[in-house]
Amino acid sequence: MPTLILVRHGRSTANTAGLLAGWTPGVALDERGSAQAAALPGRLSALPISEVVTSPLQRCRETVAPLLAARPGLQAHTEDRIGECDYGDWSGRKLAELSDEPLMEVVQRHPSAAAFPGGESMRAMQTRAAEAVREWNARVEREHGEDAVYLMCSHGDIIKSLVAEAIGLHLDLFQRISVEPCSVTAIRYTRLRPFLVRLGDTGDFASLAPREEPTGDDATVGGGAGAP
Repeated sequence: MPTLILVRHGRSTANTAGLLAGWTPGVALDERGSAQAAALPGRLSALPISEVVTSPLQRCRETVAPLLAARPGLQAHTEDRIGECDYGDWSGRKLAELSDEPLMEVVQRHPSAAAFPGGESMRAMQTRAAEAVREWNARVEREHGEDAVYLMCSHGDIIKSLVAEAIGLHLDLFQRISVEPCSVTAIRYTRLRPFLVRLGDTGDFASLAPREEPTGDDATVGGGAGAP
């Protein structure tokens, strides 16, 4: 079966503003995110990518644009099921404010039981993304062969949930996974089981350096902004 390259969108204006974007329209890449997207074709130059699939949200479409420009034969397919989690009434709010919401503890400690007011549950998010991957795996294998490589551009929580599903990790533990903006995660699917072969690879270790302000014990819902 194919190898799936998961790319989180580049750093966005919501990431730098500390907002939980969700499906809020008009969230674009910031200057750094645009530079990350511009570097993506070079980072992936050795890969024979057969298909590009993207979330419909602007920040993902902007992330894959340089790759599509560098490979005129590729065309992006839009896939709603790998769009960001629907955070409902939380969408567009500051993460700092949401940290005091009782639901945030559930999101951090027991996400399989978390459902966002006016939005979707984290279980539903994982289920629809995993179903999309299974269907695209079958399509890519059918059209390009079992050794094909294809790319999906999606969002932090989506990618983390797909990694958890691939390695048999319960959704309640998926907050232990971290994927930075424009990071590359690769999952090689086989007939019997998937193999996680890359996780959150940016080629940049700056984010591992100590921060002036502690990062805390909780995961950043939606992903986070990456290295300062």
